[in-house]
Amino acid sequence: MASTALVAVLPLVLVIAADIWVYVDARSRQGTGREPGVRIGSLQVNTPQAWAIGCVVLFVIAFPMYLVARREAE
Repeated sequence: MASTALVAVLPLVLVIAADIWVYVDARSRQGTGREPGVRIGSLQVNTPQAWAIGCVVLFVIAFPMYLVARREAE
């Protein structure tokens, strides 16, 4: 029974850890000229808060988008 609970909780823990990493990484790049940013129509995502909220709400879309934007900002 305990291993079933671990299997259920582990993905949630990994997503939360990735969300925290996105916020910390985006914040450390803020003001350096290496800020990851994306513009989709009139929507612009370029602040640590916006990246963190995006990852919390739509992790499957926002996290890979952050990784691509991060690579392009370097």
